[in-house]
Amino acid sequence: MTALPEGLTQGTWTLDASHTTVAFTVRHAGISKTRGQFTDVSGRMIIGEKLEDSRVNAEIQIASLTTGNEDRDNHLKSADFFDAEQFTAMAFTSTAFDGTTLKGDLSIKDVTKEVELDVDYEGAATDPFGSYRAGFSATTKISRKEFGLTWNAALEAGGVLVGDTVTITIDVEFTAPAAA
Repeated sequence: MTALPEGLTQGTWTLDASHTTVAFTVRHAGISKTRGQFTDVSGRMIIGEKLEDSRVNAEIQIASLTTGNEDRDNHLKSADFFDAEQFTAMAFTSTAFDGTTLKGDLSIKDVTKEVELDVDYEGAATDPFGSYRAGFSATTKISRKEFGLTWNAALEAGGVLVGDTVTITIDVEFTAPAAA
């Protein structure tokens, strides 16, 4: 049994979207990296009596994808990649947590795969407005092809335009349940 970290209390915590970033990085043309993020995220964290009983659920709206380039964003939202018209959101539901590794099911398009995220608890504090918050950071790598994101283009010099491995980086804040 793993005790709850200092500052975490049992109950349902709400994801604070305005203080959460879900970002991704993927190789471009084999020579650089392209970065982007999703800005519309919702979710909750249910803290159990012991850490192993805790769970996280999150939903990410595909339409909120931004890379800083409108043409690229539109291509990523098209049927070539996320198909945002048919699949409006991706979802994550945790299945196990040991304090450093969060396992769960990630659903993108019509594919669900188990992923493991390396998690760091960043601490908890009361903000100037009286809300008690906890912060976490997490990272994982996925194969975009395993989720049906297979579009690519061959390069004249060899290789492909878009790498398969996607690094996902999450910085998230949750607000504590209201005191009873």
